[in-house]
Amino acid sequence: MQTALCLSSSAVAGRSPAIKQQRNAAIARPAAARRAVMVRAEGEAEAPKGVEKQGPNMKALKDIQEIMDILPHRFPFLLVDRVLEWEYGKYAVGYKCVTVNDNFFPGHFPQRAIMPGVLQVEAMAQLGGIAMIDPTVAAQQNNFFFGGVDKCRWRKPVVPGDVLMMRVDVTKFNKKFGICKMDAKAYVGEDVVCEAELTLVMGK
Repeated sequence: MQTALCLSSSAVAGRSPAIKQQRNAAIARPAAARRAVMVRAEGEAEAPKGVEKQGPNMKALKDIQEIMDILPHRFPFLLVDRVLEWEYGKYAVGYKCVTVNDNFFPGHFPQRAIMPGVLQVEAMAQLGGIAMIDPTVAAQQNNFFFGGVDKCRWRKPVVPGDVLMMRVDVTKFNKKFGICKMDAKAYVGEDVVCEAELTLVMGK
């Protein structure tokens, strides 16, 4: 609009071919942009029909209320949202939905939100705690602590919108001394983003 104010009266009237061409292009541009958006939204290659019905909302074996009955962790440090599979003393599968509202993102980092690697390990350890805790024992007796982390590797960043899917497999469990070793892996989609060997110790 500022450019139009500087034009001659003939140009404003649209008699100049160059001005007509520019005006027609400007008018057509929003419509073309709308059509491009519609094509992207409707194109099956980029947005398969029924994509809104897909997602990580899998049936929980243990929902968040049951998880809080087992784990002593609470906001902002409870990092397991659901348990999908579980067998006491053997393994557990669960996940955390990573959201930009997680309290660690404002500081890690303001310009590029990345879930801290140590919290990925913490999330796997919490799932490991669920695998090693005896469900017949009262919740207040189920404290556990980190005993060690070995062979820890981070493969890819975890960012808001990701679903951190985790699996822990118990490799050695000395119930007499309350020491449990396990292999832990975290995935986003099919990609391994974090893996480690964890040692957890039952609290006294």
